[in-house]
Amino acid sequence: MMLVDKSIRLRSLERLARQVLNFYAVKPMKFSSLLSNGAFLPLASSFSTSSSRSSYIGRAPLTIPPEVEFNVLPLSRGSNGSTRTGTSSLGQQFQAQIEGPLGTLSMSIPSFVNINHDRESRKLSISVQDKDSKTQRAMWGMVRAYLNNHILGVSEGHTAILRLVGVGYRATVETSAITKKPEFEGQEFVSLKVGYSHPIEIPVPKGVKASVPQPTRILLEGPEKEVVMQLAAKIRTWRVPEPYKGKGIFVNGETIKLKSKKIK
Repeated sequence: MMLVDKSIRLRSLERLARQVLNFYAVKPMKFSSLLSNGAFLPLASSFSTSSSRSSYIGRAPLTIPPEVEFNVLPLSRGSNGSTRTGTSSLGQQFQAQIEGPLGTLSMSIPSFVNINHDRESRKLSISVQDKDSKTQRAMWGMVRAYLNNHILGVSEGHTAILRLVGVGYRATVETSAITKKPEFEGQEFVSLKVGYSHPIEIPVPKGVKASVPQPTRILLEGPEKEVVMQLAAKIRTWRVPEPYKGKGIFVNGETIKLKSKKIK
């Protein structure tokens, strides 16, 4: 990508130089000599498009709704909260806890990430210690995205709608399963009939609510977006949309471009 951008900039510079030299009636032979000797290379820096040392996602502030409480706590070992963001190699030192009407979520924060919580304006601003570090810039945006998902999750919740497209395809939500054992009391199972000779029973994880408003629609709801979408992806793997008849399990607004059959 860098080589392509550089070649585009050089071509633009060459066109500009030709126009200038044509204006001053410079001969083509002399122009080629100047170009080969690198006379125009100092001007190439003006076409530079190198990225700035910041995260466009990470530097955007977050707004905390009135019904949501945000706290920064010391990292407790053996916590059962959502701690997917940090690892020991990144130096975990504290965790963020987000509490709202739909539940409580927590996530570990690396030591090089700084969170400024303005309680009066209910704003969160995130920064990192070294903006030149590629790892820290990547974690900067990821921590901000996770916090945003958690804030929306405990206040409004996340949903995933699955469409079953195919003759005889349908789904139900059962309180018990034949092929699976419940992992906790009251666990439900999504039962699929999508063309297999045996029943497909998928356990619903804790914190996620599954319902079937129509036989060909599955609605998944939960405060943690990652868990909701992982369950949707797991259900989708049993009938990935195929491009010839358009059958399969579609997640949210997913579409597929149909292919024409090859006729010999």
